[in-house]
Amino acid sequence: MVQCEQFTTPVDAVVSRMRALGAALPAGDGIAVFNRVYLAVTEAVDRRIDSGRLGDARAAITLDVRFAERYLAAVETVADERRPPACWRPLFQFRRHPGVRPLQFALAGINAHIGHDLALAVVDTCRTLDCEPADVEDEFDRVGDLLVSLEERIREELMPGPDLLQVADPLTHLLGSWSLERARDATWTAARALWALRGLPDVAGEFTERLDAAVGLAGRMLLTPLPHPRF
Repeated sequence: MVQCEQFTTPVDAVVSRMRALGAALPAGDGIAVFNRVYLAVTEAVDRRIDSGRLGDARAAITLDVRFAERYLAAVETVADERRPPACWRPLFQFRRHPGVRPLQFALAGINAHIGHDLALAVVDTCRTLDCEPADVEDEFDRVGDLLVSLEERIREELMPGPDLLQVADPLTHLLGSWSLERARDATWTAARALWALRGLPDVAGEFTERLDAAVGLAGRMLLTPLPHPRF
C-alpha cells in the first residue's frame, strides 16, 4: 500500500463544481439526476477521508479526484459543444427524453462512470503516485462498496410502483440486465490491462476506445424509453 504522508488534493473543489452544476440544471435533467447521485457519493468519500476511515488517505484522495475529474470533463464537452466520450453520449443525448425515467438516468450515469472512467482513473492514480494498481486496490474496493450501497438506495427510492406490482413494469426487466457488481469487477480487470499496456500506447488507445464504445452501448440500453406504468 502507498504510504500516507501529508498530502492534499482538491476534493472540496470537486464537490463545489458538482454543486454548482446541480444548481444550474433543471431537477429533471438526466445529467442533474446523475449529478445528485454522484455528489452524494463524493461527499460520503470525503467524510470517510476526513474521519480516517479510508485507510490510505493519499491514494483515496487521488483516486477520488481523478475519478471525478473525468466526469466533470465529460460534462464540459456539452457546454463547449464538443463530442463527449462514447460512454457518456447516451445520457447526454437522452437527458430530456420524456420516456426515460429518473432511475434510468442515474444508472446510465453510474454505468458510464464506473465502466469507463474508473478504469482510467485507476491508471491516472498509479501514474500520479508512481505505484501499481495492486497498491490502490483497497481504495478501489472501498469506493466500490460505497457505490454498491448507493445503487441499492437509488433503486429503492426511484423504482416505481408498489413492490407487488414492480414485476409488471418493463423497467424492472430492463434494469435486471445490468449489475454494478459485475461492472466493478470488469473495471478492475480493464484497469489492470490498461496498466500492463502502458508501454504500448497504440494498443492501449485501441483498448480504451473499445471499452468506451462497449460501455456506451450498455448505457444506450439502460436509457431505452419506456411507457410509464399505470397501476
